[in-house]
Amino acid sequence: MTKAPPPLGIVVKGWPRLSETFIAQELAALESKGVQFDIWSLRRPYDKKTHPLHDQVTGTIHYLPEYLHEEPLRVLGAWLKSHRLPGYFKAAGMFFKDLRRDFTRNRIRRFGQACVMATSLPPETKGLYAHFLHTPASVTRYAAVMRGLPWSFSAHARDIWTNTEWDLSEKLKPGPGAAEWGATCTALGAKHLQTIAGDPSRVDLVYHGLDLTRFPEPPVREQRTVGAPFHMLSVGRLVEKKGFDRLIEAFALLPEDLDWHWTHIGGGALKDEMRAHAEAAGVSKHITWRGACDQPEVIEAMRTADLFVLPSRVASDGDRDGLPNVLMEAASQRVPLLSTSVSSIPEFIDSGVHGLLAGDDPKALADAMTRVAENPAEATRWADAAQARLKADFSMHPGIAQLEKRLRTMLE
Repeated sequence: MTKAPPPLGIVVKGWPRLSETFIAQELAALESKGVQFDIWSLRRPYDKKTHPLHDQVTGTIHYLPEYLHEEPLRVLGAWLKSHRLPGYFKAAGMFFKDLRRDFTRNRIRRFGQACVMATSLPPETKGLYAHFLHTPASVTRYAAVMRGLPWSFSAHARDIWTNTEWDLSEKLKPGPGAAEWGATCTALGAKHLQTIAGDPSRVDLVYHGLDLTRFPEPPVREQRTVGAPFHMLSVGRLVEKKGFDRLIEAFALLPEDLDWHWTHIGGGALKDEMRAHAEAAGVSKHITWRGACDQPEVIEAMRTADLFVLPSRVASDGDRDGLPNVLMEAASQRVPLLSTSVSSIPEFIDSGVHGLLAGDDPKALADAMTRVAENPAEATRWADAAQARLKADFSMHPGIAQLEKRLRTMLE
């Protein structure tokens, strides 16, 4: 029996993506609650691996033309067909207004992708929900207006802090083409977007949290002794906002008698640059670069680490982390945490209680790593406290319940 088209379309940048486990977790959880949807992806996958979570999501995946020139007949046919949609000329007016302020190929691509999606959505579609408030939300907005559908969004980090004020305003404030509502995963981001929207009820704070049933119980750890080998782990893309360049410089400042090793998991555009940086700093012999790994591999690495380090910082273009789920994943395995006070990380870690927050400069990071290495009992207390806070305050379920309620109301 053919499955009936679902009432909801979910728009993402790419599917599947190793770096976006929070999206896979959310979609799998929504499906388990009976929310039916298809996925509309702006890009095809480029990761060689996937997480087990991706296999749990059963919604049909539709890939839009990543670049318009690669599928010209598909785009042209959709554009011609879209003229018959009730809201095409209204959406086109929005697009040309946006294009005057953002005259880029990316803006044109957004409208072309929206034409393809709007003309491909089944008649049963009652609403759209976009992950990320920049490009995916723009495509969603144009397509929703063409089809006369309500739409909503989930915002995260880069899409909040590097987007233009006018773009955010037109998506958030009540008016033609604006979102019905939105959600974001940090209190800092929620306050910022609520201020732009002018109405706090239009943007919900929904922490991603963790579905702890997917994670093993933490290992029974013998407390490390001072002077024993000190194994550190980081998981994150090799991009500027993750701060790994400054962490590498910090390694060169560690005490000479500290027997340390650092393992990095993740891909990223700066892979070659970071490895060269480690060579130049004279610390490459202490480093293992594992590249992209799936979630079971990540969790297994966490179970043997003495410290999880995430040296986040604000990038030169304003990009920054929100509240990285990987910190909570490490907490689930009782790994001591070291990060920075950037963005919303303090919403999970009280420094000196649930871990340690340092400055994002090399000296501060080196001092913090040394403190953890030389005070294993203190680090163990932090790890226990972080795991307790995770269980008490950062379960996935309240956020999923809120999203389910919002989505079902939108589709009524």
